[in-house]
Amino acid sequence: MKVGILGATGYAGQELVRLLHRHEEVKELYLGSSSVAGENYDSIYPHWLDQNIGVLEDENIPDMDVLFCALPHGLTAERTSAFLERGIKVIDLGADFRLQSAESYEEWYKIKHPAADLLKEAVYGLPELYRQEIKGKSLIANPGCYPTATLLALVPLLRKRLLQTEYLIIDAKSGVSGAGRGISLGMHYSEVNENFKAYGVASHRHTPEIEQELSRAVGSPLTVSFTPHLVPMTRGMLVTIYAKVSEGVGEEELRSCWQNQYENEEFVHLLPPGTWPQTKFSSGSNHAFLQLTLDKRTGNVVIVSTIDNLLKGAAGQAVQNMNLAMGWPEAQGLKGTALWP
Repeated sequence: MKVGILGATGYAGQELVRLLHRHEEVKELYLGSSSVAGENYDSIYPHWLDQNIGVLEDENIPDMDVLFCALPHGLTAERTSAFLERGIKVIDLGADFRLQSAESYEEWYKIKHPAADLLKEAVYGLPELYRQEIKGKSLIANPGCYPTATLLALVPLLRKRLLQTEYLIIDAKSGVSGAGRGISLGMHYSEVNENFKAYGVASHRHTPEIEQELSRAVGSPLTVSFTPHLVPMTRGMLVTIYAKVSEGVGEEELRSCWQNQYENEEFVHLLPPGTWPQTKFSSGSNHAFLQLTLDKRTGNVVIVSTIDNLLKGAAGQAVQNMNLAMGWPEAQGLKGTALWP
């Protein structure tokens, strides 16, 4: 297997390097970077020193089996047709193929979609929900981090009509690495440290992705209130969801629904009652943790979901998708629990 990464110097790209370097089926790794081509990878990330990771190359893509694209929106789609025609499977960690509607993409991302004709060929790559659709596919849209944590929690419950759809509030928090490796004022240490802020209020680009997949679960258009927050930590994501249950639905029915969906899943875990997810439960791993309780005073269910935004929220899930697309054991290259403390 020859595998490539475009955007190999970003945080998600570096996590892909870490996971693929130890993957049993990956024998050759192409590292693409338009900004630092010709540099040794360990000059960008010195913790790889003396491990023979390789030299960063320009984006003149050689033949390979799978190409991961960890690039800003718009940059993957314009070249995807050429990759597919050469028999290269494409796993896009960006936003270009997550939305089924080119009009929605253009509304939220403010550019014309470079490859709208390919949207019908792309499959949304959340394995625990769409495993059979992903198997053998050549174009996989890796979900965003906020949508991953949210959809794992909500989709099974909505499919079974256990929640009302008029009232869904998603209150989400992410570590700073979710903003990527680029430099901006809002990501400076003095701006982030000892600070906690909402951002993208009523305008975050993961909103249409969340609404699209939740609407798919219920079979009709659905709108949510989604507010992301930035917390002063490096990695991790915790999402708290508030919803009204359908008439007559109790907490045990909600738990049973989750249990039926995830009892055989290696990476999604239902915590025992009273144990609430913490970001450290999943830090550095591809695991997700879920918990809920039914507030009898309000009739609302409170749901908490946590993942590592760079692993299950990006690179780990992308490798999981590669394994499914290639017919390999789904957990290959992804074994291991969180780093603690």
